[in-house]
Amino acid sequence: MNTNSLTDNQIIALISEFKIDAQIASVKPFGSGHINDTYRLINADSGGNDYLLQRINHNVFKDVPLLMSNLLHVTEHLKKKLGPCAEQGTLTVILTRNNQPFLEDKSGNYWRVFYFMKGTRSYDQVETEKQAFEGGKAFGRFVALLSDLDISLVRDSIPNFHNIEYRLTNLQKAIETDKADRLKFVTPEIEFIKSRSGKMSEILELGKAGILPKRIVHNDTKFNNVLLDNEDKAQCVIDLDTIMPGYVAYDFGDSIRTIINTAAEDEIDTDKIALNIPLFDAYTKGYLQEADSFLMEAEKDSLIKGVLLMPYIQAVRFLTDYLEGDIYFKIHSPEHNLQRTRAQLALIKKLEENRELLEQIINDTLQSFKS
Repeated sequence: MNTNSLTDNQIIALISEFKIDAQIASVKPFGSGHINDTYRLINADSGGNDYLLQRINHNVFKDVPLLMSNLLHVTEHLKKKLGPCAEQGTLTVILTRNNQPFLEDKSGNYWRVFYFMKGTRSYDQVETEKQAFEGGKAFGRFVALLSDLDISLVRDSIPNFHNIEYRLTNLQKAIETDKADRLKFVTPEIEFIKSRSGKMSEILELGKAGILPKRIVHNDTKFNNVLLDNEDKAQCVIDLDTIMPGYVAYDFGDSIRTIINTAAEDEIDTDKIALNIPLFDAYTKGYLQEADSFLMEAEKDSLIKGVLLMPYIQAVRFLTDYLEGDIYFKIHSPEHNLQRTRAQLALIKKLEENRELLEQIINDTLQSFKS
């Protein structure tokens, strides 16, 4: 049962604290996540359930009880709504022997266990229009199913996560302090960001005005947070740690940010950055197929704003970290965060150039549901 950071005895001790009524044959590091450490527990009985053991990164999620309370409220609500399909439709938390949803070990680490969902897989990149459509369906259905859950039950696990005013304030502080003596290298990037700050605050302002309602949203809608079956049909939305009150445009925009770009998030050659319009079209159709019936008109109008906002937020965060000396995001070179910033700004330019087309696709899709 060797893993990179846990001994066999530590694994055995952890497993014994949870209601896992199975003999575990092996343990393997699992997934490509950057926040939590995840291990797959392989059942000695090939016909039995496997499990996922996960160490929660409490440096990112500072209130683990709140985090797990959110997760339980959401998964229990989904199970009620999904009925017989619940087993494959949402995550299942395995409680400890003391009926708690997580364990704090003697070293102050926090652990939890889920059932492993066999017959599913995730993709770090969208490969087909069918996958994009199914991803859209999954996230649209997810927010639709949660639309009648009392929003007061779910609290912020990461305060100000998509708050653009907060992010721009942090950037301004980084500019003023210039801790890493890098300000002289980023004048064009700062000018680009400042020139769009007003427009990029529109969703937040519409929310403050009561025009956009807050809903329980995922907040991290990368495509690899959807599990598909062997025929690429959407099964389940995962990675529920960032579930918080927010605006649907955040979820829609973040998904589009991660699927529409033909290049990598940190592409050095920004000339390679282009838009995959067929994937945008497919995702939009899948998302609105599930979400059209409950979204307000103002929310539908805000979707295109989210498409532009989410790469902008990422650019602001990357540039802030660059100016502060790379203290948050993992980097592979001294200029990595600047490289990421420039790639996101190039993506924003492409999205702005094609805004009319993208908006038309959204409107045509909405119109198709009225006919």
